[in-house]
Amino acid sequence: MRGGALGRLWRGELPLADAFWTWAVAIGLIVNGSTSIACYALLAADRPVAALIVGYLVSVPYNIVVTVGVLRSTRREDADPLLARVVRVAIIPVMILLSLT
Repeated sequence: MRGGALGRLWRGELPLADAFWTWAVAIGLIVNGSTSIACYALLAADRPVAALIVGYLVSVPYNIVVTVGVLRSTRREDADPLLARVVRVAIIPVMILLSLT
């Protein structure tokens, strides 16, 4: 995870607002929503192993990378202090919830 935006996210190099709103909220909804839909479709097709792989082995690693990156971004000097406090409290429970659904 050296270069690119995902690497910068992981290292906490992105501004907090970008890390949170773009990567955790917007892209996170797309990743978690699409993997949940695919998981349910595979379960309906009686493919539980494929459902497990699609449902968790795609979204959980993404959620871990985003959680770490967003938490690292809260330590940036240019981070809004109020947003940083709210994110530090909320990001882990929210990402766990997204990973379980």
